[in-house]
Amino acid sequence: MATRLTNAPVDEIRADASAHFWPHSKPTADMSKTTGVQLVTGAEGVWVNDAEGNRWFDTLSGLWLVNIGHGRREIADAVHHQMLQLSFSPHDTVSAATATLSSRLANLSSDPKTRTYFTSGGSEANETALKLAKQYHRVNDEPERWKVISRRGSYHGSTLACTSLGRGGGNGAAVPVEFGPLVPGNLHVPGPDEYRCSYCADSGGCNLQCAKEVERTIEHEGARTVAAFIGEPISAASGIHIPHEDYWPTIRDICNRHGVIMICDEVITGFGRTGRMFATEHWDITPDIRTVAKALTSGYFPIGGVMAGSKVSDAFTSSGTNFAHLLTFGGNPPAAAAAHANLDIMEAEDMAGRSARMGTYLFEALQRLRDHAIVGQIRGGLGLLAAIEIVKDKTTGERFPKSAGLDNLAVSAMRENHMLGRAGNVIPLAPPLCISRDEIDDAVDRLDRVLSQLEETL
Repeated sequence: MATRLTNAPVDEIRADASAHFWPHSKPTADMSKTTGVQLVTGAEGVWVNDAEGNRWFDTLSGLWLVNIGHGRREIADAVHHQMLQLSFSPHDTVSAATATLSSRLANLSSDPKTRTYFTSGGSEANETALKLAKQYHRVNDEPERWKVISRRGSYHGSTLACTSLGRGGGNGAAVPVEFGPLVPGNLHVPGPDEYRCSYCADSGGCNLQCAKEVERTIEHEGARTVAAFIGEPISAASGIHIPHEDYWPTIRDICNRHGVIMICDEVITGFGRTGRMFATEHWDITPDIRTVAKALTSGYFPIGGVMAGSKVSDAFTSSGTNFAHLLTFGGNPPAAAAAHANLDIMEAEDMAGRSARMGTYLFEALQRLRDHAIVGQIRGGLGLLAAIEIVKDKTTGERFPKSAGLDNLAVSAMRENHMLGRAGNVIPLAPPLCISRDEIDDAVDRLDRVLSQLEETL
């Protein structure tokens, strides 16, 4: 008889994980407390409990997604109720929960005629968006449009096509060579980064050349070969650089003039993270396609979606063309029920407004960390999304070399201070939106200690 997880001894669970669990982007078999995967047993709000009863601060909302906070019973109740009614809608059917969720998302978007194609997560959503954009051009008798422009250092998912977008990694430096040749037709341009931008380093501020490089790339390749441009409103993988207020309007204009589909990847920035329901609202722009996932259910159930505006969806509807794509768990009824319950909480508790207020407080509280000699820049100010960049030289922005072992040192310091999240050249911060001022103060105090430890070691 199988042993129930809650009754199994901790040492036995660790042994099982060490022998058989394959963690994401971590060495296998390492379950040590200092460097390995941590065994956790419960969570509430911004706090996560480990198997020894220690409480950890969740700096990254799990993985940029537990926006309403851990431990909300309402989500579990909604999923349970839906499962008792219908756990899976057979082929050629749709559940009431899924149908009404698509309508709800349309009402939340800036295009009320939006149609949503549901997926299991963010990688599937972006993969689907690429295929949708390319088939859209075929519907419009432009099959030669198949190239996609993305920004260097951005991350859009783990499928091979998504890996080929931006080639995202730590600080945009990683090139994924482990998986053989990448998908052809992917073009990469620089993204916003006023701290190190080669275009505006000597101009005293952003000159929008990073946006204009998109147009130069389109013209160089030939506009009739380019299908889409994809970018996160604020890219997490490249270090959380908030773009100039004219950046996205400029991109929108360029895409319009050259017939290129503009895809905004809001897998991380969507659903209150930046102080608005969608980050694109900050710049009053409407993408042709918006991808979502993560915080649509706040991580309580896997889900993703491709929100196609009327420009794209009407082309398929008016021509009677089917989108040649199918995903088994896209639009899963319990996932849709979880999304409804999650959005109910977000709206009732004004999570987007709370994110805006607490984000301002967090950004202000972080300013005292500038006194550390290794802090080069503190970024944020739009909701609960911020970053601390660690450098060897404040004046030049020079980073520590790999030989310094900053990644391991930073993770170790974070763990010593019971903080879950990521750390290296950049320490990103995206706590649950339910965070309080006292919890922000607590987090900043811990980060202060982390930076002091790193300064002493480095």
